[in-house]
Amino acid sequence: MNIVLNPTYFPDIITTAALVQATEVRLEVCDNYQKQSYRNRMHISTSNGTLLLNIPIKHTRTEGHKKTKDALIENNFLWQRQHWRSIVIAYRTSPFFEFYEDDLYPIFHTPYENLLELNKATIACILEMLDVEIDFTTTAEYKKEYNDQTDLRFLANAKRKNRLAIPEYRQVFSEENGFTPHLTVLDLIFNLGPEALPYLQSLDLKF
Repeated sequence: MNIVLNPTYFPDIITTAALVQATEVRLEVCDNYQKQSYRNRMHISTSNGTLLLNIPIKHTRTEGHKKTKDALIENNFLWQRQHWRSIVIAYRTSPFFEFYEDDLYPIFHTPYENLLELNKATIACILEMLDVEIDFTTTAEYKKEYNDQTDLRFLANAKRKNRLAIPEYRQVFSEENGFTPHLTVLDLIFNLGPEALPYLQSLDLKF
C-alpha cells in the first residue's frame, strides 16, 4: 500500500496501522492548516473516560490561511508538562508503560516551535517503540487528489464519521469504562507491548 497522509500528534490506532502496513509513505505538508484536527490533538483513556490532549497553536487576526508546515506552537502554556502528567497518571499502571517511558520522555521535555517537526518526532517515537523502520517522503505541492497513492489524509479529521471498527484489546480502565476505541496508539502500545505490532499489522483497513 502506497499512502499519503497528514502527520498527526501521536497518531491514532488506524493511522498507525496504515503506516506499518504501507510500502511507501508520503507526508502531506503543503496543505492548509486545519483547526480541530488530529494535527494537534490526541485522545487517551483515563479513569474518568476519554481525555483530549490539545497542543495550543499560535494564531493572529491578520494572517490568512497558513500551511501545515508553518503552524507554530504556542509555548506560553505549559502544555508539555500537562500532557506528560496526564499520560503518566493514566498509564503508569499499564503493563508496559515503564518499558517505553524512556522513549517517550524526551518528546515532552524538548522545546518545539514548529508543529510539523513535533508531529514527525512523535511518529518517529511511535515507530521506535514498535521497532519498525519506515522511509518517508514529503509532498512538494498540494494536490486535491492522488491517483498513484491511497489518499488517507482524511484520517487527520477529528470529526470524521467513517471510523473502522477495531478489535477490542485489554485496557487499563476497561472494567470501569468498558472498551474505548479510537485512541492514540500509545494506549495500544502501553497495554499490549510487543503484541501491539502484530495487532496493527492484522487490522483490515478497508475504508
